[in-house]
Amino acid sequence: MSFLGLTALFLTAALLAVPLSKRLGLGSVLGYLAAGLVIGPWGLGFVEHVDDLLHFSELGIVLLLFLIGLELQPTRLWTMRRTVFGIGGAQVFVSTALIGTIAVALGLSWQAGLVVGAALCLSSTALALQLMAEKGHLRLKYGRTAFSILLSQDLAAIPIIALVPFLGPSMMGTDNSDGGGWQSAAMAVGAVVGLIVVGRYGLRHVLRLVAKTDIRELFTACALLTVIGSALLMQAAGLSMALGAFLAGVLLADSEFRPALETDIDPFKGLLLGLFFMAVGMSVNLGLFISDTGTVLSIAAGLIAVKAFVLYGLGVIEKLDRPGRRNLAISLSQGGEFAFVIFGIAAGASVIETGLQDLLNLSVTVSMALTPLLFLFSEMAESGSKPDDAPPEMEAMEDEHPVIIAGFGRFGQITGRILRAKKIGFTALERNAKQVDFVTGFGAKVYYGDASRIDLLHKAGTSKAKIFVIAVNDPDQSVQIAATVRQSFPRLKIIARARDRDHALRLMSFGVTTVIREMFYSSLEVSRNVLEGLGMAPHQANYVVETFRDHDERRLIDQRKLRGDQEATRVEAKKWADELEALFEADVAAEQAANEAQKT
Repeated sequence: MSFLGLTALFLTAALLAVPLSKRLGLGSVLGYLAAGLVIGPWGLGFVEHVDDLLHFSELGIVLLLFLIGLELQPTRLWTMRRTVFGIGGAQVFVSTALIGTIAVALGLSWQAGLVVGAALCLSSTALALQLMAEKGHLRLKYGRTAFSILLSQDLAAIPIIALVPFLGPSMMGTDNSDGGGWQSAAMAVGAVVGLIVVGRYGLRHVLRLVAKTDIRELFTACALLTVIGSALLMQAAGLSMALGAFLAGVLLADSEFRPALETDIDPFKGLLLGLFFMAVGMSVNLGLFISDTGTVLSIAAGLIAVKAFVLYGLGVIEKLDRPGRRNLAISLSQGGEFAFVIFGIAAGASVIETGLQDLLNLSVTVSMALTPLLFLFSEMAESGSKPDDAPPEMEAMEDEHPVIIAGFGRFGQITGRILRAKKIGFTALERNAKQVDFVTGFGAKVYYGDASRIDLLHKAGTSKAKIFVIAVNDPDQSVQIAATVRQSFPRLKIIARARDRDHALRLMSFGVTTVIREMFYSSLEVSRNVLEGLGMAPHQANYVVETFRDHDERRLIDQRKLRGDQEATRVEAKKWADELEALFEADVAAEQAANEAQKT
């Protein structure tokens, strides 16, 4: 089948299977697995060379690790330190020890047992998070604990993936005695150090130079090259490609380009990760399941039982209520997507046999398929129970702020400085890379990106914000941002900067009610000073200016209805000018009458 034919086949299978799987409450991951199983060698046989597809689709795991690295900001880790490094670390260590001990007791070598235990202790991040999100459990206390454990597992996956090749016969020294293993280890350490040095001191400068071209496609290409280049460097040193991508992500986690990198990489990650799950489904040895059903089900059931036991105990330590402990045990009891990667690396390094790899992969897939069913049974058993409440500190986990400022030039910076002085958190987005570079040099935190992109707005936490400030200089971009924000976040209050009257009217047509004309208020202040300089009393000058301001703002609202009709606008402008003049004349007449009354 041609490349385009395969592409059409994969897309069609995904479009049919994934929505159906989600409709049944089984999640998208199982939909991809089922689609792969149907079109693969053990199904309809449309795809035969699964190994090549599996290797290519592993790029999805690489991109996933890069995005995980981008999320690991020091401040966020510090907020979650107890659950991530305490509860999560305990889950990884205890589960690895128990599963590894059982594997060795069943006849595996200690190296194979360690790999099996370490791989199976990891849960499916994609499956667990999606199931909890669909059920609205992520903001519950057990959901917070589950998220922290998943984050700990993602962290643990990096050294596990990196160390698996060193457990093979060649690296352990059983196949050679020339010290080649130590040389490979030295190369690996050198590659890691080199990547850290280059990423720390060179990567941001390269991204900054590319961003200054203001060509979005070029920045996306640079982002992909960053991930693939770091992955290839680790592969050349005999380590996992995922390790290189993860390190690159961590090095850029605190950079001003993090949101833009996330939004550019995420679509590729989603597609390739879906392709990876489909390739896993194709590689499932259905014949093995038919011929050895009891063994596969026993391994899957044993895996779920051991991990559920550990997780339930950790739920007790975390003082979760009974439904919370049970949901925590169910949500993370399955094997995860990293197990497929680890078993593949282990088989390639001769740590485990290919037959055992197939058996374990199939068992992990079955455990993932059982998780949504266990959730359904749990809900049926506790249909009347009330889930535990979210703790007050739940919001501290998130990286959102109450104010988003789009455009951080001379206008937006004033707002940012005042908010900063009052210790009110805000997220600033600026598409001009030179401006980002300049402002960052003064210690301000600004992110590079186009605020009219809905994916970037979501990454910036706009859905949790209270105020959205549009302070960009370009009227067309400003109106585009207003349209995007109003359509996607209709309840969010928008305060917008306007260059002139026409710009203000365009913004108001998209429902922006608070529009600040940048020259209007400064001109009023100049007028106030002029009147006082001519001898008018301050309170009188203030009254004149305030009256004119109120009159003009009312006129602006009425003028919005006439926008596009020049003749009607001209007539209305003459009418408003006459009314304002008559208003001031009436004030003068009233003042004169009052003075005459005082004299008499």
